[in-house]
Amino acid sequence: MSLQPKGEKLRKAVRWISQQRVEEPKRSLGALVSDASRRFDLSPVEGDFLQQLVREGGADPEAEPT
Repeated sequence: MSLQPKGEKLRKAVRWISQQRVEEPKRSLGALVSDASRRFDLSPVEGDFLQQLVREGGADPEAEPT
């Protein structure tokens, strides 16, 4: 079972971070989350959720809920 982020902005942010990690593997996760939070206009709560989600590795924006 995977945890799927709620809200289109969060899904887009997760996709963007996944893409950036492939393109820039040495870039820090914290910097990516910070940039994604600004880029997708996430609230502080959404940003915190995003950070926790990507650190745990449970974010797959394409996954179907189970």
